[in-house]
Amino acid sequence: MLMWLSWMIKEEAYFESTAGVSASFGEMLLLVAMYFHSNQLSAIIDLVCSTLGMKIVIKPSSLSRMKTIFTQEIFTEQVVTAHAVRVPVTSNLSANITGFLPIHCIYQLLRSRAFTKHKVSIKDWIYTQICETTTPLHQQLIPLIDVYINSIITPASKSSPEATNKPITEQEILKVFQGHAGENFRQNQCSKITTQLLLLYYLLSYEEALLANSKTLAAMQRKPKSYSSLLMDQIPIKFLIRQAQGLQQELGGLHSALLRLLATNYPHLCIVDDWICEEEITGTDALLRRMLMTHSAKSHSPKQLQDAFLQLQSNHTQVMQILEHLTLLCASDLIPYAEVLTANMSQLLNVSVARRLLQTVNKLWMTLNTVMPRRLWVMTVNALQPSLKLARSHKYTQNDLMIDPLIVLRCDARVLRCPPLMDITLHMLNGYLLASKAYLNSYLKETADQDIKSSPSNAMAMQGQTETMEVTREELKNALLSAQDSAAVQILLEVCLPSEDKSPEQLEIEDSLLCNLREVQCLICCLLHQMFIADPNIAKLVHFQGYPCQLLPLTVAGIPSMHICLDFIPELIAQPELEKQIFAIQLLSHLCIQYALPKSLSMARLAINVMGTLITVLTQAKRFSFFMPTLPCLVLFCQTFPPLYEDIMSLLIQIGQVCASNVATQTRDVDPIITRLQQLKEKPKELSSAFNLFPLSVSAIKDLESLDPDVQLCHQVESTIIDIINMSVTSV
Repeated sequence: MLMWLSWMIKEEAYFESTAGVSASFGEMLLLVAMYFHSNQLSAIIDLVCSTLGMKIVIKPSSLSRMKTIFTQEIFTEQVVTAHAVRVPVTSNLSANITGFLPIHCIYQLLRSRAFTKHKVSIKDWIYTQICETTTPLHQQLIPLIDVYINSIITPASKSSPEATNKPITEQEILKVFQGHAGENFRQNQCSKITTQLLLLYYLLSYEEALLANSKTLAAMQRKPKSYSSLLMDQIPIKFLIRQAQGLQQELGGLHSALLRLLATNYPHLCIVDDWICEEEITGTDALLRRMLMTHSAKSHSPKQLQDAFLQLQSNHTQVMQILEHLTLLCASDLIPYAEVLTANMSQLLNVSVARRLLQTVNKLWMTLNTVMPRRLWVMTVNALQPSLKLARSHKYTQNDLMIDPLIVLRCDARVLRCPPLMDITLHMLNGYLLASKAYLNSYLKETADQDIKSSPSNAMAMQGQTETMEVTREELKNALLSAQDSAAVQILLEVCLPSEDKSPEQLEIEDSLLCNLREVQCLICCLLHQMFIADPNIAKLVHFQGYPCQLLPLTVAGIPSMHICLDFIPELIAQPELEKQIFAIQLLSHLCIQYALPKSLSMARLAINVMGTLITVLTQAKRFSFFMPTLPCLVLFCQTFPPLYEDIMSLLIQIGQVCASNVATQTRDVDPIITRLQQLKEKPKELSSAFNLFPLSVSAIKDLESLDPDVQLCHQVESTIIDIINMSVTSV
């Protein structure tokens, strides 16, 4: 039997050529030997039954003699590993090749850690096999990569932490991605795209496993090499994901596995708006447009586009014509034009540039964003820098923008009033805010070994101190992210304010509904809505910080998720700072108009009670500072909830009485006002025609400003009551 088995192994090449298949009989015997070494007797029985195509009853106990022959005389573990690494890879490996292949043997040996045990390098074999794959994807490739990554990062035993496999080098990976993304993609498409997708899966899985095992590796004082960000920047991740989406049937579960890894490691490449935009770009309408594309549309080169941009000031037509033709191209064919398009964006900020040209550039940018977002974002941010920074030739990198996403908003001020380019800027800001979160999370895990090194030698003390330091680092990270997000929101809210340096005519235009400022405000409100929905704590933090009250009508009406502010209104009103209490009441008044809900009614009652309590608590100066901006809010409360009329009128009379009692020298002036207020409360309809129920004139307001604060407040109370009565009469 020993002679026969040895002869079978020796003549395996002859059997392959006679049978005319790619599967090796020698590899099948090798696989049986590996199962014996790992004591997987049931797997051997299944292998025999599936090979013969019949069900055979085999008792595991009857295989003991054969196990001895295989493991001790023919295929010792050292012989198995040495033989396996010399086995040629399967050319054009795909799911169409059936039988037992070298990949099955290598997989089992990796699982049993035989290669690391006997210090046999398997890296070159795995890399070569990945390069020799095509569609449909063989089902053993993904498990092979997973177990290979595990053998690189996790040692076989704690006693020998150096017993690991070597990772694939960056040079080997870059070699596969040369000439990617639309340039030579259609040549040798199936094999090349499969190899690229598998290497992308390897890279993302490797980085995820490295972060997941960071604590264990730090405790073992091991730190496997991480792939550089420069390498990841050169890989067209989004383009490859798009290709995988179109090859889902041929790739099996690879596409879904890549999406999971992408959402974990690169959340900024999984923005919902991008997927929706991608569906539009790859839809039927786009296909029909490309079918009607003329030859001239395909003939424009990047140099021609650059020349047209140089003549933009004198001739818009040529640039517009080329850009319109480029909109008919597919996303991958637009890649050569990306650098020219972004480099000339600053020219589009001139007042004379047509709106249609700006919208076309926006459309092309969004199309390019589906295939090369990271590189495109960096080029765009650098192109939109203010002219002073451009003169210094300072170029931001991907890493700079992930560390400080607010760099995106340090652009040319004209971008903030150019809706098509502001749309692009907000898209990049959202992406880099997400990227920054992922970057800080990974950085925290990568530097976990610092906690281990700085801990004391005592085991229990080390564990307790390490956990404390980890919590502290996590809290600091969350605080940094919250500060970063809130700073971005505050800057965007400031952008929504009308420009102070504009002429009266320009300010009048900005006040209209059809203006650039209004469009920019709508774009910003959309982004803020997404941010508030993703993390309601951002909304809470921003409103506890406060912002200009003139923006409240815009934010409450323009951000649909503002209703969540009703949850923390009681906490905001309870703040000791008077400014926050004022802001809370002003915010609540606009929320009541927008969301006339029972919860809003209860919050309005709370605000009225708080205002009533503060009347007698505040000093004269603080009372004036508090009630002057909050009294107009009572009109909005009454407008939304008429049942509050009695409580509000009583509050107003009480405010007037307190003010009158504190103006001893001006009692004669104030008493008639208090009398009128009392009469207005008791008989508003009968007396509405007896008083001048209109707002005060400008001259009257100036006269009031020279009066005592309590007198001014009394007049403000009267004005508020008149507004409530006018509002009631108008609504009737």
